[in-house]
This record gives sequence, C-alpha cells and structure tokens, in this order.
Amino acid sequence: MPGGSSEAYKYIEDILLKVAAQVPDSGPCVSYIGKGGSGNFVKMVHNGIEYGDMQLIAEAYDVLKSVGKLSNEELKNDDKGEGYLVDKVLDKTGMKGTGKWTVQQAADLSIAAPTIAASLDSRFPSGLKKERVQAAEVFKSGGFGDILADQEVDKKKLIDEGWGLQLGELARIWKGGCIIRAIFLDIIKKAYDRNPDLANLLVDPEFAQEIIERQSSWRRVVSLAINSGISVPGMSSSLAYFDTYRRARVPANLVQAQRDYFGAHTYERVDMEGSFHTQWFKLAKQSKI
Repeated sequence: MPGGSSEAYKYIEDILLKVAAQVPDSGPCVSYIGKGGSGNFVKMVHNGIEYGDMQLIAEAYDVLKSVGKLSNEELKNDDKGEGYLVDKVLDKTGMKGTGKWTVQQAADLSIAAPTIAASLDSRFPSGLKKERVQAAEVFKSGGFGDILADQEVDKKKLIDEGWGLQLGELARIWKGGCIIRAIFLDIIKKAYDRNPDLANLLVDPEFAQEIIERQSSWRRVVSLAINSGISVPGMSSSLAYFDTYRRARVPANLVQAQRDYFGAHTYERVDMEGSFHTQWFKLAKQSKI
C-alpha cells in the first residue's frame, strides 16, 4: 500500500510488483495509493478491519466450542502432534496500535466503526488474564459458572445456516497478501465498480440481499451466545449498527432533546427548518398547571 510521491513510486514499482503476494487472475497485491501519507492511512484502516474480522472469527469459534460443544476435531483445528496447539495458546491478545488509531480516526471523522471498536475493547480485558482467572473463581463460588445455561443445541443446525456452502470452494477462495484473504474483497470492489459513490455497502442491492437472507441466523446466534453468557461484542455491535442504519427513524431525537435540556445545545425539527432551543423545565411546569 505505497503512498507518497508518484514519481518516487515509479523508481521502485518493479520491485514492489515482484515482492508483493501474487494472486492468480488478480495479479500482484500492490497498488499506488496516492499522495502524502495515504498509503500509511489505508494500511492503518486495513489493519483495523482485520481486527474486526479476527474478532468475529474468534467469537464464532467460542460459540461453536463453548455453547455447541464442538470438539477440536469437529472444528478442524490443526493437530501439531502434541494435542491441538490452539488450546495451548494463552488467551491474551497483543496489539501494535493500528486498531486503536483506526477507531480514533473514525471518531474524529464522526464515522461509526462499532465492530472495530468492539474488537479493540475485547483485546484490553484479554490482557487482564490474572484478574479474569480470579474473577472466574469468585463468580464460580457464587454459583455463576463459565457457561450460564447448558442448552441443548443441535450441532448441525448451529453449524449449517442453510447457505449452501461448498467447502471445497471455500478452501479455494482465500487470497494472498494479508491476514484475511478472501474473494469477499473482489465482491466489495465490484460493488464500488457498480456505484463509485456508494455511501455504504449495506445499500448495495447485492449486499442488502445477502444481509436480508442471513440476518435471522445472525440474530439467533447472538441470542444463543448471550443466553449462554458468552460475550460476542463484535457480532452484537455489528448487528446493532445494522439495525440502526436500516431504520429511517431512531431514538436519537430523545438524546438530542436531553442535550438541549441539560446544555442548551439546540435541536432541529422534522416539520420546519432551523435550530431551536426549548426551556424544557419551564415547559414541564406549565403543563402541570
């Protein structure tokens, strides 16, 4: 993701094209991004998105393993000859800062990034391993176990969402050059090829249809996890974003009214233009008279 001077890029373009990951039918995974620090910025956002992707994968793994009671063999984890290695990895996630910077930049630009923010928030308590062990002992002694409800779950139904998955095809579509390597990136590109001014992927007709077809399963898995006491902040915050974005009217009107009540921040109206301020306390007293 090189940025900076386009003239300087031309001097090293051949080298970057050769050292970049090579993907059949797509070519080298490199492209000149733009002027200034654009390359670093795109790389930062790219890593932030990966934070979200990895968190969602981990949450799905936790639901399948902790609630669905799937074995490592059923989960298809790699066996390195000493049992399943993933079980021996300490549940303490590190970070280099790109996820934090992405969330900070999103906040500066007033852009909601709930999945990335949730994934970042999840990494903080993961670092409190000793505290979490102590907390688990305290709650266990009070009859509050690791899994709140030992529910009878149909493994096949939990795994198969009825999407008609072709497992061989899934193995083929991973691409090179990053942690998350999927043909999904091509689908995103095609969406923006159809409409370069697309405000949000959710309003692309193909994406919208995919969400409509899968949202009921999405809600079922989140509900199952919550009822079992399994945290799925990435899945649940993403669902909350979707449910907010798809609604023409949300309760933000009450939030803004409270801001005007406590701090005279004014508000706009749906029936006329302009900014307004109301003396809410005085209005409430008058209504009681």
